[in-house]
Amino acid sequence: MTTKRRFAAILACDVVGYSRLTERDERGTLERLKIYRKDLLVPLVSEHQGRIVKLTGDGMLCEFASVVNAVTSAMAIQQALAEHEAETPEEERIRFRIGVNLGDVVCEEDGDLYGDGSTSPPASKASPIPAP
Repeated sequence: MTTKRRFAAILACDVVGYSRLTERDERGTLERLKIYRKDLLVPLVSEHQGRIVKLTGDGMLCEFASVVNAVTSAMAIQQALAEHEAETPEEERIRFRIGVNLGDVVCEEDGDLYGDGSTSPPASKASPIPAP
């Protein structure tokens, strides 16, 4: 069996203060997060030629062939989320922590990725893409 490798930009994303948000309003937070995944995250990742590798509860891991596309996608996500959350009280706002890592990945047949490039540090420790 041949190992398939490629160089990729990996975008790691999670919700800032997710535990705090769900303690305050679990159902409302989960509903909003699901809507944002469907209406913002999936289309914006796809629009920037990326793919979602996996969802991780309050986060996701995405692969891009271009670091420029990964960063542009991250900026678009942050902008769209800020616009959608503008009317939400500050303490209830969903914010994403997004980081981008560039490196070599091992590609599994099921589409999963392994390796230094895909074992991105938590979004809080990767190259951060700040909220607008």
